[in-house]
Amino acid sequence: MENFSSGVMWQAVVAGDEHYDGRFYYGVTTTKIYCRPSCHSKLPKRENAVYFLSAVEAEKAGYRPCKRCRPEVNGVYSPEEELIEAACRIISLEFDREGLAETLPGRLGSSAFHFQRLFKKAKGETPAEYLRRVRITQATVLLAESMLDNTRIAFAVGFRSLSGFYAAFRRQMACSPRAYRQLCRETEEGME
Repeated sequence: MENFSSGVMWQAVVAGDEHYDGRFYYGVTTTKIYCRPSCHSKLPKRENAVYFLSAVEAEKAGYRPCKRCRPEVNGVYSPEEELIEAACRIISLEFDREGLAETLPGRLGSSAFHFQRLFKKAKGETPAEYLRRVRITQATVLLAESMLDNTRIAFAVGFRSLSGFYAAFRRQMACSPRAYRQLCRETEEGME
């Protein structure tokens, strides 16, 4: 295990430097909580910070793990990443629910603004755009594999208007649902 000076460790804590995560931990004497250097919790006073080379060492000294940065979890812990993964799981399972994009942040214990910002940073698109993409992907499956008409497919995948479905489908697939279904049939016939 590396040996850092207390000055180096303090600067890593002040900077929230994730490169030091797992290389040392810091505890706060007033709360008896220990954290990763990258933790976003309130910065303690320097005189209240103590340093440990392992989570086990911190716990033996009577400190308990921070609930925000989860220093007892091996490897990199990213609550933001967990939040986005949970959101994507919910979207993939409940894509057909009305108002899903609006209720998702609250269900995950986040503010709408914070959730929107995190999601866009992680996925490169808003939760509503991601949901729309999942719905269109599901629609392509139904168009290719079922005999449902476009109206039933639009409502089955969560669209509440036919015009919204057609516009989103064209934007994502560069053709109409009817043209997509026709292309699927021609491809299937060509394989026989």
